[in-house]
Amino acid sequence: MYESKSEFFIRKGRPEDAEAIHRLIVELAIYERAEDEVTTTVEDLIEDGFGSRSIYRLFVAEVRGEVVGMALWYEKYSTWKGRCGFLEDLVVRDSHRGKGIGKALFLAVARACTAANYGRMEWQVLDWNEPAISFYKSLGSELDPEWLNGKLTRKGLSELETGR
Repeated sequence: MYESKSEFFIRKGRPEDAEAIHRLIVELAIYERAEDEVTTTVEDLIEDGFGSRSIYRLFVAEVRGEVVGMALWYEKYSTWKGRCGFLEDLVVRDSHRGKGIGKALFLAVARACTAANYGRMEWQVLDWNEPAISFYKSLGSELDPEWLNGKLTRKGLSELETGR
């Protein structure tokens, strides 16, 4: 833990954070054994988070002026619960883990979801990522083993469209 929360602080992300955010995304992808799957650019992050049609929200953690963590999230819709928040990525630099930053970022998103009266807050965690699973459980989270995640990649979408 840091001596006090004043050694780090959580704030809303800004366009000038995009390079640091991109580095954190790549670090997470390396950890999750999926580095080659990151196709978003710094420019994408700026446009998609701060442009005229922004689709995500962002909290960052700063230590002595350096971005060391982030929580990237967005609004989604549940036919059962209405508007919900979805935490896409929660990342803290390895050198700053175990100091309360991840919890503070998670709580920032949870508070924003509560303030917006969302029906719930959701996220995903890889089944082998025991540190993250333990972290989420320590916060009283429920992890649902029954639901599988489906996806179509850009290539899969194209093939579906063309009938291949």
